[in-house]
Amino acid sequence: MTRPRVVVTGLGATTPLGGDVPTTWANLLAGKSGARTLNEEWTEASTVKFAARVMVEPSEVMERVEMRRLDRSEQFALIAAREAWKDAGSPEVDKERLGVVVASGIGGVITLLDQYDILREKGPRSVSPHTVPMLMPNGPSANVGLELGAKAGVHTPVSACASGAEAIGYAMEMIRTGRADIVVAGGVEAAIHPLPIAGFASMKALSTRNEEPARASRPYDQDRDGFVLGEGGGVIVIESLEHAQNRGARIYAELSGQGLTSDGYHIAAPDPSGSGVTRAVKFALEDSGVDLAEVVHLNAHATSTPVGDVAEANALAAALGDHINHVAVSATKSMTGHLLGGAGAIETIFCVLALHERVAPPTINIENLDPAVVIDVVRDTPRALPQGQIAAINDSFGFGGHNVVLVLRSFEG
Repeated sequence: MTRPRVVVTGLGATTPLGGDVPTTWANLLAGKSGARTLNEEWTEASTVKFAARVMVEPSEVMERVEMRRLDRSEQFALIAAREAWKDAGSPEVDKERLGVVVASGIGGVITLLDQYDILREKGPRSVSPHTVPMLMPNGPSANVGLELGAKAGVHTPVSACASGAEAIGYAMEMIRTGRADIVVAGGVEAAIHPLPIAGFASMKALSTRNEEPARASRPYDQDRDGFVLGEGGGVIVIESLEHAQNRGARIYAELSGQGLTSDGYHIAAPDPSGSGVTRAVKFALEDSGVDLAEVVHLNAHATSTPVGDVAEANALAAALGDHINHVAVSATKSMTGHLLGGAGAIETIFCVLALHERVAPPTINIENLDPAVVIDVVRDTPRALPQGQIAAINDSFGFGGHNVVLVLRSFEG
């Protein structure tokens, strides 16, 4: 039996570059950074005093009574999902054919830590009755599912920084296997808090360029010193091509394939051989049926860590061979920071728009390209992509050795 083709019909996001997709995309193409100095008192004792907060606070678009029962990550999920659903035309769909897959790498960590402080300072009677639903990792997905009345399944893959991409791949399989006609999918994260920052800083994973936050995230630069912690998330609406065409939906792009592997190497460090990444790329291309010659763009995981960037670049070159020289590679974390479980989702949106608008976003802050990086990085300004049938790759990797690669294809009507 021929499996259904899956297409993208709606986009939504709240990020350090904008409170919606159009603003985020415009600032991304303009090469703007979302990293800013943090003003909270706790930063005085922190070795890292900056991060990439969302540009538009949830309080500017949500009612206070609604926010009180939601963790910050859940707020991001609803904001992005509402935009994506509206962008898709708020489709009429049998609720038993509607699914939701929204991931988070950490879950409601801010709720957990804040409520623990309340418990210690004021006692158990002062702990919020919403604490458990707010701290659950499946909270963002559950709240989106409840709002939309989804009954085909509500799911939450957790694979660290690969979570958002894995959620989208899982959603694609829900449609391919006939479980759903439409799935709302993506990833979110809200972890800008003293404990997660201290933990990442202790691992030497974060940049310490406190005097110049906007220049701190510098994938592939010889002087990179770690990632910039970001927050926010992205959500897309995907559906079977037949369903989308029957309702006359606008189609941005086709979601064609995925590749999933694991390193089996280390809890945090990438396998320096990059073999897991190479296999994931090859699996994704095989699953997609996309010809290698069609691949003209790639949004790299590229977090700006000294070891990870080179390992990934080498793995991509091994997977794509000489064709890597014909692929425009963007490292958008140079502007958004690293959204952890939300990263793969917003970067999928960037791939969708790159295909739809035929332009690859820039990578900023590369002053001295690391000579070990042997890929064609789009630097400083956007690059036009060719006309005709083209494809893009989005790769995401997470602590624990999770590798997720998605392949998207332009839709020609």
